Amino acid sequence: MSLIKTKKLLLKITVVLTFTVLTQSSESQTMYNGPESFVWQPRGYITHFATNAPIIDGNISDAVWQQADWSDNFIDIEGASKPEPRLKTKVKMLWNDSCLFIAAALEESHLWASIQKHDAIVYQDNDFEVFLDPDNNAHDYFEIEVNAFNTIFDLFLTKPYRNGGKALIPFEIVSLQSVVKVQGTLNDPTDKDSGWTVEMAIPFRSVTFGNYGKVPEEETTWRINFSRVQWDLDIVNNSYIKRKNSLGKDLPEHNWVWSPQGIINMHFPERWGYLQFTRDPQKNKVFTLPYTEKQKQYLWSVYYRQKEYFARNGKYAMSLKDLGWDTPALEVDGIKNKIMVEASGHQFAAFIGDEHHNWSINNEGYVNQIKQIQ
Repeated sequence: MSLIKTKKLLLKITVVLTFTVLTQSSESQTMYNGPESFVWQPRGYITHFATNAPIIDGNISDAVWQQADWSDNFIDIEGASKPEPRLKTKVKMLWNDSCLFIAAALEESHLWASIQKHDAIVYQDNDFEVFLDPDNNAHDYFEIEVNAFNTIFDLFLTKPYRNGGKALIPFEIVSLQSVVKVQGTLNDPTDKDSGWTVEMAIPFRSVTFGNYGKVPEEETTWRINFSRVQWDLDIVNNSYIKRKNSLGKDLPEHNWVWSPQGIINMHFPERWGYLQFTRDPQKNKVFTLPYTEKQKQYLWSVYYRQKEYFARNGKYAMSLKDLGWDTPALEVDGIKNKIMVEASGHQFAAFIGDEHHNWSINNEGYVNQIKQIQ
């Protein structure tokens, strides 16, 4: 997705939050009515441990990949209210003690790519994109884009663009492996193709902070999402060109994703899906949102309310009551929690906790585990 388009979009976004938290209410009784509902309705995927690692050769039908389930098909980035994508896209994942493995299958009747320079802006072609937040704190996340030439654009962001983050494009995911296979002929408009596949291995060492590779423990949960950028094409003089509008400008791209964002912007990490790691070989496990993630969702509700309050008043709210929140007491999965907010004019922090699990969020959307709240 275009960095320029993302920044323009952020200037236009007015966050409207219209839900009510009832005293001692459960999270199932809390409702969002705007795009913020996507914070509360993420998709989840359980990835199983692979004793034998897949060979990264673009063949995603070999025996080792049969251990992994396919994801749901991608939908429009804005959600189910938008038209269903005309081409199917799906992913599956495995892991071992060194890497996360990703396989993607993309239907495509006209295979096209033009960019062959590493770290060029690959989303100007049709592409497949991976977004990873291993620390699950909505900051310090990674993005990988690849086109049908297997041209890679990998980058790192310390925080989202909306919070002043900038892309570190010279960043490299060291030892990243990626292979693309096309089912058809690339850049040949005279025939019909069937699709392309992507196979990746992402070393844990390359997406871990510190001088070590952090191997996920049982039920470790990352935030992850996948996007497919798809341009409408015309055939002119036996070549593919992007379809134009009446003013001669390229039509906007389609953005199809695994877990919908609610807006045309992938850089809202709190709206990504969940990836949970397990060594349990049973494939019938169903993803359940962890208790601590439900706690964090309430922090995000405060974050959105504070941003709306700031847009109206030029300062952050000093209390929960200023945000329309009547009580600091609530229940999460039947466990009593307390929620608090502290603010100055241009900064705020919110806190949620029980006797054992305590979290904070600040005005830059950084989520952090803390020892206790007062």
